[in-house]
Amino acid sequence: MKKLMFLTICFFAVLTISYSQTEVKEEPQPVNKKAPEITFVKNLHDFGEIPNAGDGTYDFEFKNTGKEPLTITNVRTSCGCTTPSWPKEPIAKGKTGVIKVKYDTKRVGNFTKTITVTSNAKNPSEVLTIKGKVLPQENTSQTPDKEVIKAQPIEEKKIEEKPASQAKF
Repeated sequence: MKKLMFLTICFFAVLTISYSQTEVKEEPQPVNKKAPEITFVKNLHDFGEIPNAGDGTYDFEFKNTGKEPLTITNVRTSCGCTTPSWPKEPIAKGKTGVIKVKYDTKRVGNFTKTITVTSNAKNPSEVLTIKGKVLPQENTSQTPDKEVIKAQPIEEKKIEEKPASQAKF
């Protein structure tokens, strides 16, 4: 009985392994030759050194080089310190548009952030990058990526002890 059970388990193990090895063929997606194409003037912007609370705004310019209207469906950033804005209406063929990106320059230190643009273009996802270094404020003790927190004095309070017979629970 044990041999039969062992052989059954081995049979199903071999069957499972061999089935997982079979190749799944996917149907190629048809390419729409008239689909819109988004072409950016620049995919990377280097701010260089920016003063603390300085201007961290950049406009990524693009053009619809395809044959149909381009619709940007979403623009997602790699963190909450970067805020994008983009045209909500379709961009006609041959027309241009701007994706405006604002980085929070109150965060001191080096940064590299990505912005993912999703659209109905032939290549539906494009990645843009901003980078730079935010300098600490002058005459402060700020250091890159950290802010100094001043210690607050702690008040001392004396706790009165009561006999256990007077304690309330």
